Formats: sequence, C-alpha cells, structure tokens
Amino acid sequence: MTDFPLPSTQTVVKTAKTYSRDLAERVVSTGLEAFVGALVLTAPFDLTMWHNAAVAGAAAGGALLKGLAARWRDVTNSASLARGV
Repeated sequence: MTDFPLPSTQTVVKTAKTYSRDLAERVVSTGLEAFVGALVLTAPFDLTMWHNAAVAGAAAGGALLKGLAARWRDVTNSASLARGV
C-alpha cells in the first residue's frame, strides 16, 4: 500500500490564514474604493450617505464572491482568479 502524502496541520492552517488575510484585504479595499467612488460620482444626484454605503457594500459583496469562487476553482493561498498568483 502506498502512502498518500498529506500536508502537515501547520501548513493547512498557514494556508487558510494567508488566504483569509488576502480575501479580507481585497473585500475591504474594494468596499472603500467603491464608497469613495460613489461619493464622488453621485454627488450631482444628491444621494444620501446610506445610498453610497449600499453601493460600496454591493461592490464588496461582489469581491467576496469572486474571492470565494477563486478558492473553489484552484487550491491556492490567493483570492485571485489569475493562475499562479
């Protein structure tokens, strides 16, 4: 019987931690970028701060879904859809 090489527990925890940190950074930065963009672009339309926050939340939610899809597609430490990142 041949042994199937499994990664150590430390490697698995480190990989999950790296991926989680990468995904959190991408989601937060997307939300902040969208919020600032919504403030600038919707000023002429007199939208409230809550409308801008909703736009930013939708963008951050999209970034979260993309990052999760990237994780399901390829087992890496990155939340990027690009291979090898």
